[in-house]
Amino acid sequence: MTERRHPSGAPWRNFYGRFKGKTLRDSQKAYLDEDLAALSPGPVGWDVNPERTPLEPGAILGGRPLWLEIGFGGGEHLVHLAARNPDTGIIGCEPFINGVAMLLGKIRAAGTDNIAVHPGDVRDLFDVMPDASITRAYLLYPDPWPKARHHRRRFVTPEHLAPLARVMAPGALFHVATDIPDYVRQTLEEVPRHGFQWLAQGARDWREPWDGWLSTRYEQKALRENRRPHYLVFKRR
Repeated sequence: MTERRHPSGAPWRNFYGRFKGKTLRDSQKAYLDEDLAALSPGPVGWDVNPERTPLEPGAILGGRPLWLEIGFGGGEHLVHLAARNPDTGIIGCEPFINGVAMLLGKIRAAGTDNIAVHPGDVRDLFDVMPDASITRAYLLYPDPWPKARHHRRRFVTPEHLAPLARVMAPGALFHVATDIPDYVRQTLEEVPRHGFQWLAQGARDWREPWDGWLSTRYEQKALRENRRPHYLVFKRR
């Protein structure tokens, strides 16, 4: 049986989220046309980097220590992080182009210069990031895929966690926020299996957000609907 492959020749990867939503406003189209290329961490996707040439961390964002936000939504938390940590470079990955356009508008307004944007699947970025090159990562309110048959689509599966562990430096922190109890269960089962230690010592450590937290619109929706947020922090062993 012939293996299914991407048109570029790459192995095929299933993707289950959305790439595009409502029609973009003219201003958002301008952000994408004028700002996105300059903020790219480099050639990442198979179409532009078929040889999967590794990225040089020193060439990304001036050689700053690198953090990663996986699925940044509208970008409010990412810009908040960048403003609070100007000496850190932060890479944001988001395949939903409407969210990318929203982030670019926020970057313009904030004037931050320490953000790189990958408008695609984070697995493509993992392919070209060197070992131990990320010192902190965030996964905030990921798609819960609530049906049991869809749990394999969640981020907290070996397909995503194994490459994440490879690019995380020893001692790096992985932050996960979710309001879905079963997502908490799967996170606590799967993440430690990939070389991470859960740092909670008591209930307060997962009931209260970490220092510097910015409540996102996804969290506000969860609170309105009486769902308890959980804040999980893991350390790369």
